Amino acid sequence: MSGIFKAYDIRGLAPQEINAEIARKIGAAFGQYLKGGRIVIGRDMRDTSASLATALAAGALSSGLQVYDIGMATTPMLYSAIIRRNFQGGAMITASHLPKQYNGIKLCREKAIPLSGDNGLPEIEALTRDIDVPPRSHDHAQNIDFLTDYIEELSPFIEGDEHLKVVVDAGNGMGGLDTPRLIPRFEHCEFVTMLMQPDGEFPVHVPNPAIPSTTEKLQERVKAESADLGIAFDGDGDRCGFIDENGERIPADLMIAVLAEYFLTKSPGATILYDLRSSRVVPERIKELGGKPLKTRVGHSFIKSKMRKDFAVFAGELSGHYYFQDLGYIDCGLMAMVVMLNLLGMKDRPLSEIVRPLMKYVRSGEINISTKEPDRMMDVLASAYKDGEQTHLDGLSVEYPSWWFNLRKSHTEPVVRLVIEADNEDILEQQRSKLMEIVHRNGGEVDNPE
Repeated sequence: MSGIFKAYDIRGLAPQEINAEIARKIGAAFGQYLKGGRIVIGRDMRDTSASLATALAAGALSSGLQVYDIGMATTPMLYSAIIRRNFQGGAMITASHLPKQYNGIKLCREKAIPLSGDNGLPEIEALTRDIDVPPRSHDHAQNIDFLTDYIEELSPFIEGDEHLKVVVDAGNGMGGLDTPRLIPRFEHCEFVTMLMQPDGEFPVHVPNPAIPSTTEKLQERVKAESADLGIAFDGDGDRCGFIDENGERIPADLMIAVLAEYFLTKSPGATILYDLRSSRVVPERIKELGGKPLKTRVGHSFIKSKMRKDFAVFAGELSGHYYFQDLGYIDCGLMAMVVMLNLLGMKDRPLSEIVRPLMKYVRSGEINISTKEPDRMMDVLASAYKDGEQTHLDGLSVEYPSWWFNLRKSHTEPVVRLVIEADNEDILEQQRSKLMEIVHRNGGEVDNPE
């Protein structure tokens, strides 16, 4: 079972690796871990999610937990339910942006604090190995409605009266549940929606806005509609991608700098977190705006913990996760949409013009490298670039005056991920070639999806 326990959640092929029997054991182990109390369960639209949710609830009930079920939900909605209704924990059945043959479970403690490979998941895994789940047929989860409360929570953050036209692509994921309910609250905006019907088959494209091909139809639609903005949600609604009025994809790290302006206008001098793969322009811009930029590791569990520790008002990742203190330090794609529309109204300028000054540097994007010896690859590059300024916050980062790179092990796939940024194209190509030569010489192979 250890193969399905990842750094941030539990995930695998369904039903081959994760099925009702395993979910029942995980539910019982979760109850033992929490030592009683009330939990809430939500699920996405995948074909296997309902049975996994039922089984996990049965296991949790057998261990003495009180279980409440909010049915189909986005992951941010599940987080919000834990926080607003003071549950001792929660479980979200989802594989997020992965293809239809996968499923998974995200577990949280009170205040939607995530269990991770560093805190909680190893204990749950150990408990599931020999756990005996007794039958508890007389107990059942209590169904509750939380969608209305969730929309009421987000609505007060909507500001301004600027008319904007927005195209939203839910990718047949869970964004199709909450987005249509929030849209009418934007009385000054016009929305065009795409793929809003939740469908675990993902008939048009996998809901992963980080992959360029998944936003092609959205980009075309933004241009065809002469819209001001395009937004693509991932499968469980905790990430999103942004398209400008010209139909161009905006890198998620640049969006951290863009959205930071909104929060620093509201809270001058506030702390903003960004993940270490982000462009140098991100901390530069946050400083220009009078804020305090702090670099962080990749991963929602690490970022949420550091946000609490440093009282950060906002954080973002290169993957398109955006985190909000106002919502209890959770990541929420729908809230990112709200803030983006507020900012566009406040600036009264097209998104492309807001982003253009941030395009100071050139970058490789994430390069996936297959290697049987990731630690050795780290050591080889550390030795080859020992004259640079090296840090090990997450993997290996090496900085030079005109360029830098980060190499880190993936927590979700058997690859290492390389990001390079430079002052210009010549430097980028020169340094990328040198890095790739070392990588290939040491058994690494580029394995990008596109």
